[in-house]
Amino acid sequence: MTEALDRLAARAEIVKLARVLGVSEQHLEFLQDVPAADIRTLRDQATETLHSAHQPVLRKLVSASGIIPVPVLVTLAQKAFGPLLSARLAGLLDGDRGVAIALKLPAPFLADVAAELDPRRAGHIISALPPDTVAAVSRELRRREDWITLGRFVGGVPAEIAEAGLAELNERQVLEVAFVVDDKSSLSALVERQPAERCAAYAHAADEYDLWHALFDLLAHLDDDLRERLVAAGVGEDPDLSARARERAAELGVESLLT
Repeated sequence: MTEALDRLAARAEIVKLARVLGVSEQHLEFLQDVPAADIRTLRDQATETLHSAHQPVLRKLVSASGIIPVPVLVTLAQKAFGPLLSARLAGLLDGDRGVAIALKLPAPFLADVAAELDPRRAGHIISALPPDTVAAVSRELRRREDWITLGRFVGGVPAEIAEAGLAELNERQVLEVAFVVDDKSSLSALVERQPAERCAAYAHAADEYDLWHALFDLLAHLDDDLRERLVAAGVGEDPDLSARARERAAELGVESLLT
């Protein structure tokens, strides 16, 4: 099963690498047999190259911004800098100042910035945002069906921030996001805190929207006891759904996840 799970992981990495490079996933299908860790390394290198460009100039801009009032910076961000430059600058800003600016920006613009942001560089700002701001941005990203941006933030922020974002999503959308989360070690804690009826709905969402690959990938990253409970709640009492789940698991080579 390890090989099957590796292929699922590679599939997720290809989706994310395509986003970074600005190409379609089909252009990168030749990477399907490459280890997921290697694709992740390539993606990290590409991200680092993009975000490290023009650092001296960006640091001068941040230094100069220290004497500019926050309301003026909010206007500059939207009218002059735009989402891309604002995202690059966010990683260099002091946390308190970054949060003060973010709180005055509209959710659609923050969503634009989030799509360009490297969460590893701006975690000090993201982690300090209030839940209602996170929820508003999550709703906007949900409207755009930008699962990749949502996924990049779920694994790299405190649990309460991640939960505020996931609370805005239905079960299908949670599966879409979970599949492209970078750090999946946090998924068990997040799923365990979900209501039991919601956990049961994941299998129905996977069946309705052909997201079995995302559900199986999620199951693979849960603690054993939690995985067994989720499987039992999702397919244990529905013979037809159970049969379809086992058929798809066999196709993907992950049958043992359902035992």
